[in-house]
Amino acid sequence: MSIESQAIQINFGRPIPLFPLDSVTLFPQQLLPLHIFEPRYRQMVAHALDGAGLIAMAVFEGDDWRQRYHARPPLRPIVCVGHIAGHERVEGDDALPGDDDARAPHCNIVLQGVCRARIVEEMAPDGVRLYRLAKLEPIGIEGKQMGAELYDDDATNTALDQARARVATMLEAGPLSKLAQAEPLIEFLHNDEVPSEVALEVVGFKILSDPALRYRMLAEADARVRATILLKELTGLERLARLAAEQHPEQWPKGQSWN
Repeated sequence: MSIESQAIQINFGRPIPLFPLDSVTLFPQQLLPLHIFEPRYRQMVAHALDGAGLIAMAVFEGDDWRQRYHARPPLRPIVCVGHIAGHERVEGDDALPGDDDARAPHCNIVLQGVCRARIVEEMAPDGVRLYRLAKLEPIGIEGKQMGAELYDDDATNTALDQARARVATMLEAGPLSKLAQAEPLIEFLHNDEVPSEVALEVVGFKILSDPALRYRMLAEADARVRATILLKELTGLERLARLAAEQHPEQWPKGQSWN
């Protein structure tokens, strides 16, 4: 599978395919591997590869999607626009002959998050096109470089740099240093070539797992507010880890805890 690395240009004047799931799976700057097997999404990927290679990862609203997954369950308004950075056909899967792109073979793709956007208008499947489309408007990227979401004012950059330094300290020392993700994230945070907004985005994506919190982070356009949310959550994790350590779990009888 080849991975492309280039500046991504998004024409928000044209509709973009929607790929809804039950929770947030993509933030800007993230890489998301996906196995594409449903006919509608095989068609979607085929169309995207023939065009700009863009897919917007959406989130279902509520639990109605469980009963109406193959229909058109409602979506939450904020999405992450991604670009297909790599793709490969699944070996041994033969597409049926014909002009219908829904007969395209199963494939694996890697989707790279580009930016946040809001659904303005949705277009339902029309019988030929099997997947949903939407007109989108970008959020949180005014005055910034598309795809990197870089602020150009010193005050914001300083605030993000300070938040980055604090997050690095929290992961280097104290209870959070025991997290499985701590070591690679520390290395990433100390990479001066990575902008602070991007570094904090990656930490949030890797550590925060609560679905509601992940959507809140996706929907928040201001990187400073996202940094505040991240620091608050990491502080809460530190407190819980200290409380757990005070119970000396290494001394518990097998199968017993104080919870």
